Amino acid sequence: MQATLKVENKESNKLIARRFLNLVSEGNVEEVCKVISPSWKMHVGLGKAEIPSGHEGIRKLFESFGEIKQQWIVNDVIAEENKVVVRATNHCLQQSFLGVPSHGRSQTFTATFIHHIVNGKIQETWRNADDLGRVLQLGAEIKPLETAMKNKSQSSWWKYIFCALWWKRSY
Repeated sequence: MQATLKVENKESNKLIARRFLNLVSEGNVEEVCKVISPSWKMHVGLGKAEIPSGHEGIRKLFESFGEIKQQWIVNDVIAEENKVVVRATNHCLQQSFLGVPSHGRSQTFTATFIHHIVNGKIQETWRNADDLGRVLQLGAEIKPLETAMKNKSQSSWWKYIFCALWWKRSY
């Protein structure tokens, strides 16, 4: 009986994790709020970006997207105990990402999410995505700092040093 409950919880948690990304694809922030706990916390990697906790945090995160059309495709879902790992691919069209304008170019990138789920609600989410690949798809370039400084008089010099500054954005 105990093993059956654990399997059912894992399957239920997998559905919750899939639903989270489906709702993000739809841009349905109010429904996402029903899937996360009031104290939800998102960890976005090594950068200094801080997302407020709870429903306020998810709303601020959605606001930071700006105008966006996106579709998440779930590639893998793995559950163990109260954690669910989702590997997914996103196809999106967004006005800009990390300050790099899209000029109508779409982006395709992968991301991995780890959700900590308790009592049917996502308590914490860890996100690791190919953000560098996204900005490169938009035309940003990586050049040595010396080259960037030589070109600083050009109007697009920021493209060359954005990597050093991207984590200073705020939600």
